[in-house]
Amino acid sequence: MTEASPSAPGHKLDRKLLEILVCPVTKTTLEYDAEHQELISRAAKLAYPIRDGIPIMLPEEARELEI
Repeated sequence: MTEASPSAPGHKLDRKLLEILVCPVTKTTLEYDAEHQELISRAAKLAYPIRDGIPIMLPEEARELEI
């Protein structure tokens, strides 16, 4: 039996961590997209990746959203 990777879809981000993280650009709250393993900033229209269970909160690493 193999364990799922922390970055595999279905891995849950620690709720307490999500409560304290904010968008570094707008300082607004983030939404967790478990399917894509991203933290979404609707205000900045950016999606920050989560790699190996670690949110990468650098604007230059984020992808732009098409909202």
